[in-house]
Amino acid sequence: MIVTTTPTIEGKKIVSYLGVITGEAILGANIFRDMFAAVRDVVGGRSASYERELGKAREIALEDLEDWADELGANAIVGVDIDYESFGQTNGMMMVSVTGTAVIVEDV
Repeated sequence: MIVTTTPTIEGKKIVSYLGVITGEAILGANIFRDMFAAVRDVVGGRSASYERELGKAREIALEDLEDWADELGANAIVGVDIDYESFGQTNGMMMVSVTGTAVIVEDV
């Protein structure tokens, strides 16, 4: 499955648009990671625990996107957009949502 943020794929011709598809992943942040991230934010540096969680959420959301495209019979997804959002009472939940257009492409 070709997945790209661009509206076209070099060397390929889009022969059919199958529709807009989405994938989402929502993960809760562990309270201990939250505490360590807060300390790290005060002293500076990157929060590896948050980076890992965001990476996992992104992978899950992209897998969902590809699964949906596959169900539609697509062999590519174009125009992919990835959005990140934190929410919840203390912003303890993280959501990654991805959207794109499922298409069928052929070699030019």
